[in-house]
Amino acid sequence: MHVNPLPTFAIRAAVFLTVLFLTACGGSNKGGYYKDDGPPRDPPSNLDNIADATPRVEPLARGPNRPYTVMGKRYVPDTSGQPYRKRGIASWYGRKFHGNPTSNGERYDMFAMTAAHTTLPIPSYVRVTRVSNGQSVIVRVNDRGPFLHSRVIDLSYAAAHRLGMVQAGSAEVVVERIMPEQIRAGTWRSDSATVASNPAPRPASLPSTADSNGPMFVQIGAFRDQANAQSLATQAAGRIPENAPVEVDAGPDQVYRVRVGPFNSREAAERAANPIGQALGVSPSLSTP
Repeated sequence: MHVNPLPTFAIRAAVFLTVLFLTACGGSNKGGYYKDDGPPRDPPSNLDNIADATPRVEPLARGPNRPYTVMGKRYVPDTSGQPYRKRGIASWYGRKFHGNPTSNGERYDMFAMTAAHTTLPIPSYVRVTRVSNGQSVIVRVNDRGPFLHSRVIDLSYAAAHRLGMVQAGSAEVVVERIMPEQIRAGTWRSDSATVASNPAPRPASLPSTADSNGPMFVQIGAFRDQANAQSLATQAAGRIPENAPVEVDAGPDQVYRVRVGPFNSREAAERAANPIGQALGVSPSLSTP
């Protein structure tokens, strides 16, 4: 008799229960992720260049959008078409679940830009922005979870890597659903202001707002909330090399840019960008005054 394997979220729920029991008995969860889960043993060389999920309008799956119960709690997926925005803690899952079926029957790929959420429609797309550095990724929701500690989303290993939260195991994020009407209109690309989402392998390939032979800045974040921008600037002030000045600039469209500089030339800004990015754990871009 053929027995269908449990979906990934069901297996993860069982693992979470085990972790909860071990914690209650004095056990620990080394590395910030669950028990024997963790990063791949041999990460691919192109991990930094894995692209965001590309939003598209898809029909909703039948099974995973029905009400369900995990660990005694009932969840009702929201298929009403309402916007979603929530700030909270994100976690991630990795090699233990790689290849297992997700809630909609797809195979979990730790190197794809996907996520698990308790109630968002499956499939749907969200932009996840890490609060501490303004870094963001776009992921496709195709699984259910997380079910403990009031975390708002579980990210794939690749998405967690892009946000710089693999070692910590969790981070504070803002999750925003990309709505079908935004996808149809193509406006989702400009609906959120964050730092460049793909780390640059070499300073020479850094994105910039314009080519210039004059003064340039290394931009480490951009926010619609001035308080978030100021928080990043304060954190960066004591950590960047060469004691370069950090400023919060009110850029276009009410976006607050966090920038280091100015530097005398593009070449000087490019030379500084890589150590600045490494010191802060962000992916910088270049901008003009």
